[in-house]
Amino acid sequence: MDVRCAYVDMDGTLLGPGGGLFAGADGEVSLLGARALEACLRAEVEVVVMSGRRRDVAIEDARLFGQGSCIFEIGAGVVLEGETYWLTGAWQPDGLTIHEQIERSGAPALLLEEYSGCLEIHAPWHTGREVSHLLRGLLDTREANVLLAENGHEDLELTDNGAVRRRSPALAGLPAVHAYHLRPRGVSKANAVAAHQRMRGYRPEDCIAIGDSREDLAVARTVGEFFLVANALERDPGLRESLAGHPNVRATEGSHGAGVYEAVVETLARTPGR
Repeated sequence: MDVRCAYVDMDGTLLGPGGGLFAGADGEVSLLGARALEACLRAEVEVVVMSGRRRDVAIEDARLFGQGSCIFEIGAGVVLEGETYWLTGAWQPDGLTIHEQIERSGAPALLLEEYSGCLEIHAPWHTGREVSHLLRGLLDTREANVLLAENGHEDLELTDNGAVRRRSPALAGLPAVHAYHLRPRGVSKANAVAAHQRMRGYRPEDCIAIGDSREDLAVARTVGEFFLVANALERDPGLRESLAGHPNVRATEGSHGAGVYEAVVETLARTPGR
């Protein structure tokens, strides 16, 4: 494969515990995440941040890596060379942000009330968002989406963006805590990756993606190869069952940045002329 682009998730994937680029899985200092970026830059492979982070944060992440593209708020939009392309369908910023429009719909309050004790706002990362409402806890998203539809919110959906460490005392009894995004239906990282490929003229087989969550795993259908970092399976063992439906997916031996480095180096080693 002649790889031209790598779509890389940030939190839980490239970044180690606590969100540090140089944080290894076991608390040690690791340069492997940075070396993965270096390898891409030297091979002239575009690196696209695909993140649940806010637009302004994702733009800065991309800038630090010397890149001009990013995917923000779990696929709500693509920034390409300074221009923002919204991928939110009928939900568009118009006087109010999409986040504010969703707030006014009553959908966030509905979920927080229905799942009281197992769902809460993902503070402090919930502020400054333009599209999705960021929550944390542990629930069945299929059940939650049925609840939304039954209450007139069929144009919204709740999605799982992977395990997180932060929780309040109210969630202390949960066996695990995941981050959830309440967003317009149809928004996804997979759709955003496909949109970016069309803008750049890339073929899916020219691209790889690396992530740590179910949301990331869905990107596998839009790229040649997808890599799931090892810590994803450690924190969400159920993900392993999903691998069978994706023949172009494999798990790395390394976690976080080490897993990204493994994916990048192995891919480049199979790239002609690299």
